[in-house]
Amino acid sequence: MQYFDTHAHIGLIVDDPIERLIVVKEARQRSVTRIVSICNSLHDFVSVYEDLKSAENVYHAVGVSPSEVKNPGKDWPLIIEKYLKMPRVIALGEIGLDYHHKFGDKKSQIELFLAQLDLAKKLNVPVIVHNRESGDDVLEILRDHTPPKGGVLHCYSENAEYAKKALDLNLYFSFAGNLTYRNAKNLHETVKVLPLDRILIESDSPFMVPAEHRGKRNKPKYMPLTVSFMADMLRMEEEELAARLWENSNRFFGLPE
Repeated sequence: MQYFDTHAHIGLIVDDPIERLIVVKEARQRSVTRIVSICNSLHDFVSVYEDLKSAENVYHAVGVSPSEVKNPGKDWPLIIEKYLKMPRVIALGEIGLDYHHKFGDKKSQIELFLAQLDLAKKLNVPVIVHNRESGDDVLEILRDHTPPKGGVLHCYSENAEYAKKALDLNLYFSFAGNLTYRNAKNLHETVKVLPLDRILIESDSPFMVPAEHRGKRNKPKYMPLTVSFMADMLRMEEEELAARLWENSNRFFGLPE
C-alpha cells in the first residue's frame, strides 16, 4: 500500500535543510511515497526546492498565493515560467482567493487569480486552487477559466451542493486532516456524493492535522490516518481506497504510476 500526499508545505514544517529531508523520510516509512511540495512564496521557492533536490519522490508546485497579492514580485509570470521548467515541478499553485484574511482587495486577488489561470493554460499545467470564504467567486471564475489540464480544489471546505456544481468542470476535490473532525459534517456529506475518481488526499501540513494528533504540527506521515477515516466512511478497504487515490493523483499530475 502506498499513499500520495498531493499538498504539503514542507518549507513551513521545518526550516533546516536536513530536517526537511527527515520529514520526507518519515513519510516514506509510513508508505507516503510521493509528495507535492507547495510553494510558500516565490521568494523562498528555490531554497526549499534545493533542500529537497535529493528527494526524488518529492514533486513541486509553484505559484503566487493570495497572501502575496500585495507583493507578488517583479516579473512574477516569467519567474513562474522559469521554475516550471525545472525537474519535478509539475503544477501551478497554490493560487486562488482568500476573503477570510482579506489579503489586499478582492479586485486585486481576482486579477492575480485570472492571470495565473491564463498562465497555466499557456504552459499546459494543472492548477492547485485555494478557496477560503470565496467559493462563489472561485466557482464563477473557474467556469470560464479552468485550464485544459484541470485543477484541484485543495483542502476542500465547501458543502456537497457546491461540489455537485463543480463536478461539471475539470476539477478534482482534495481532502485534508480536517475531514477527520467530528464537526466536519459538510465534508463527510461531500465525500459520499463525489465520484471516487475525482477525489485526492493531502496533508496540507503543517496545517489541518488529523484529529488523533490535534495540537501537533502536521506532517505528511500523518496523512494515512485521513485515508483510513475516509475508507471507514465509504465502507471500503483502506488498501483499495489508497490504490484509487494513488491512481487519481498520478492522473491529475500527469505522472507515471
